[in-house]
Amino acid sequence: MTPNINEFVREALAKDLPRQDIQDALLKAGWQTDEIATALAAYADIHFPIPVPKRKPYASAQEAFLYLLLFLTLYVTAISLGMLIFQLINVWLPDALMPIYVEVNRLNIIRQSTASLIIAYPIFMWMTLLLRKGIKKDPEKRASKIRKWLTYITLFLAAGTIIGDLIALVYNLLNGDLTLRFILKILTIGGIAGLVFGYYLWEMKRDKESA
Repeated sequence: MTPNINEFVREALAKDLPRQDIQDALLKAGWQTDEIATALAAYADIHFPIPVPKRKPYASAQEAFLYLLLFLTLYVTAISLGMLIFQLINVWLPDALMPIYVEVNRLNIIRQSTASLIIAYPIFMWMTLLLRKGIKKDPEKRASKIRKWLTYITLFLAAGTIIGDLIALVYNLLNGDLTLRFILKILTIGGIAGLVFGYYLWEMKRDKESA
């Protein structure tokens, strides 16, 4: 946050000026809405002779560990689920030209993906419930920087996956190579990435509404 806007807001609140008037004045001066909201949010909306600063959440080592573990298990779960569905599609719609050693490797991939899901998914759900409980107890934790950074990185990766998925679909459509196997795999990638993107986009919107 820019120091001069913070100082202006503090002095304006000290003179008991309405927050709406402060916001209008800053907007006329060319400040952006999010900058104004951040500056005003730094002080509690309570009646007191001087502006009362809000407690700023900080990222502890424990919090960083929990969020890193949460998103690691999310990625492992999403990738393993995609790999498992891919191999099940290959079993359901086999390729007659596929050599026998590929079939053996397919079984190994199914085992590995299943094992990864059995371990990673419960940890992901446990981390999700644990962190939600912490946020419910202390809503200020929604503003955690490590949480926001990892969420936006996840949104970026999911969006990139969806875009790549659509490019592959259009390319194969133009090339005349669309098969049922390919369509099902495209739907698998798009579905998993879409669920991840939609959920965390909803999370960010909920954070803004709760701010």
